[in-house]
Amino acid sequence: MSRVDIQGISPVSEPAKTSRAVARTPWGLARGERTVVAAGLAVAAIVVGVLGASSWWTVRTYRASTEKARVDQAALVGRVLAGGVERLLADDETTGVRRLVTDSTFLYNLDSARIVLGNGKVLADAKTENITAMELPAQFPPLDTAAEFRVVRVGRLVQVSAPLTVMGKGQARLEISAVAAPPAWADWETQAGIGVIAVTALSGLLVVYRAMRTRWRAIGAVADALHLEASGNAGEGALVVGEKFGPLATAWNQLIAERDRLRVGALMQEAAKTIEERGGRDGDLKAACDAMWQGLVVLDGAGMVRYCNGAAAVLLRSKRESVTGTPISTYLDDAAAQEIISKVMSGQSKSRASIEVERAAAGAQDRTVLRLSVRPLRREDGPAAMLIIEDTTQQRVADESRNAFVAQATHELRTPLTNIRLYVEALVEEGDDAQARAKCLNVIGAESRRLERIVGDMLSVSEIEAGALKLRSGEVRVDAMLEELEADFRAQAEDKEIKLVFELPPKLPVMQGDRDKLMLALHNLLGNALKYTPTGGQVRVKIEEAGGKLAVAVIDNGIGINKDEQEMVFEKFYRAKDRRIANITGSGIGLALARQVVRLHGGDITCDSQIDKGSTFTLTVPLTAEVAEPRLAA
Repeated sequence: MSRVDIQGISPVSEPAKTSRAVARTPWGLARGERTVVAAGLAVAAIVVGVLGASSWWTVRTYRASTEKARVDQAALVGRVLAGGVERLLADDETTGVRRLVTDSTFLYNLDSARIVLGNGKVLADAKTENITAMELPAQFPPLDTAAEFRVVRVGRLVQVSAPLTVMGKGQARLEISAVAAPPAWADWETQAGIGVIAVTALSGLLVVYRAMRTRWRAIGAVADALHLEASGNAGEGALVVGEKFGPLATAWNQLIAERDRLRVGALMQEAAKTIEERGGRDGDLKAACDAMWQGLVVLDGAGMVRYCNGAAAVLLRSKRESVTGTPISTYLDDAAAQEIISKVMSGQSKSRASIEVERAAAGAQDRTVLRLSVRPLRREDGPAAMLIIEDTTQQRVADESRNAFVAQATHELRTPLTNIRLYVEALVEEGDDAQARAKCLNVIGAESRRLERIVGDMLSVSEIEAGALKLRSGEVRVDAMLEELEADFRAQAEDKEIKLVFELPPKLPVMQGDRDKLMLALHNLLGNALKYTPTGGQVRVKIEEAGGKLAVAVIDNGIGINKDEQEMVFEKFYRAKDRRIANITGSGIGLALARQVVRLHGGDITCDSQIDKGSTFTLTVPLTAEVAEPRLAA
C-alpha cells in the first residue's frame, strides 16, 4: 500500500531555546549597555509613547504573520493530503484514507477534516461518528460544485476545499478547516511584557537599563543569526533565537518558520511538477493506445493480460478492468489461437504469427471474424508478447460479396449472350419466315439492351469505386423517358401476370440532368419491383411535381423488406436475408448505383416497406439540379 509521508511538513513550531555568548566590555557591561546608561534619562520621557506604539505594531504584526502562516499551512496540508488520499482511494484503501485523515487532523491541529462524496455522504472524518459512507463505492456520484482547489477565510477559520480525482471512480472533495487567528492569551502576554518594560523604564534608570539591555541582546542574537546565515554555517535550528528575548525574537522566529515553509512548498511544487510531467508522458502513451481502432493486449510469460486498450476490451466483449490480470484464454477459446500464443510465449516462434478466428455474434446467423497477430516482446523481467486484434468481419463480407457479384455477373452475362446466340442461329435457319425473323430480331434487340445495361452497371460500379462517375447534363423529357421505361418492362410484367400501372399527371416537365443515368436508376427501381413481386401482383409508378422537384414513386405489393435492412439494401453487393429471394437472381449493385446517380443530381432515394405488404421506393430529384462532383466511394 502506498502512503504519503506528510510528517516532514512542520506546523508553526516553538522556537528552539538556544544559548548564545554575549560580548562584554572591560567594565563587565554587555555591548551597548554604556550607551543605554548614558541615554536612559534622556529617553525615559519617550519610552511610554514608543512602547505603546511598539505594543500595537508588534501585536498586529504577530497576529498577521501568524494568521498568514496558518492559512498557508492549511493550504499546503490540503494539497499534500489530497494527493495522498487520491492514491489510497485508487488502491481501494478506505482504512488507510481514514487513518491518514485522522492523523493529519491531530498532527496539524486542524479543526476538522473530512472527505465528502458528490451525494453529500462523508467517506472519512476525524470524528468517526460523522462518517456516513462506510464502504467505498465503485463509482463516485458526480460533484454538485466546481472541481477546483479553494482556500476561503470564514471568521477565525480558514477552510480548504480540494478536489479528488480517482481514475476509474470519479471525483470527491477533501474539506479541511483550521483556526487561523492566534489565541487571545497570546496578545495579552505580549502586551503584558511590553507593559512591564514600560513600568520598569518609568521606575528608574536601572529598569530602563535592564529593559534596553534585554532588547539589545535580542538584536544581538538576531545579528549573530544573520552572520551565521551569511557565512553558510547555519545548521538546522541555528537561526532560531530563544523566546526569552521577547517579542522581537518571536517575530524573527515566525519569519524563519515562514521561510522554511516556503522552501518546503517550493520543493514540493518541483516534485509535483516532475511527477506530473512523467504522468503526462504516460498519459499521452495510454491515450494514443486507446485511440487505436485495433485492439492492443500485452501478455506476460504466463499468458496473463498486463495491459488492454479500449478497442481490445470491446472486441473481447468485456470490460477493461476485468480483462487486466486474467488469462487471455478466458476470452479466446479457439484452440488454434491459444496454440499460436503459447508458441510465441514459450519462444518456439520468434516471428510474428497471425490467425483468423470466427466467433458467433448476437444474431443466430451472424458471425464476427477476428484477425489475431502475435509477436514477442523483449523484456528484462521475463518473456512477454503483444497481441493485436482486428475486426475483419466487414472485409470478409466484402470479399464474399465481390465473389458472389462476379459469379452472378458471369451468370447474367451468359444468359443474354446465350439467348442472342440461339436466336441468331434460329434467324439463320428460318431466314425466309418474316414473322419468325421479326421475333428473332426483337429478342436479339431486347437481349442486347439487357446486356448493355448489365455491362453499364458494372462499368458504373467501377467508376463509383474510382470516384470517376460523371454526369452529362442536358434537357430530359420526362414523358419520353417514362414511355420508354414502360415499353421496356411491359413484356416482363405480362409474363409474370403483374399489373403494371403508370399514374402520370396531365403534363410532365422537361428537366436538367443526365438522361442515361436517370434512366438507369429508374430501370433498377422498376426492375426490382417486378422481380420481387409474385405472380398476380401489382406495380404502380406514380409521378408528382411539387416545389421544383420531381418525385417518382415505385410502389409494389411484393414480399417487402425488413425494417432493419431498409437502409442496408442501398449498400453495394448487399442482398436482403429473406430466404424467399435466395433463388432470385441479382447482383446487389442496382440500388447502390441508383442512389449514387440520384445524389449526384442533388436528390435522393428513400425506402418504405413492410414484410408481405410491399415496398415503396421514392426517387426525388430537382428539376434544375446542379450536378455534383463525383466522390470516392467509401
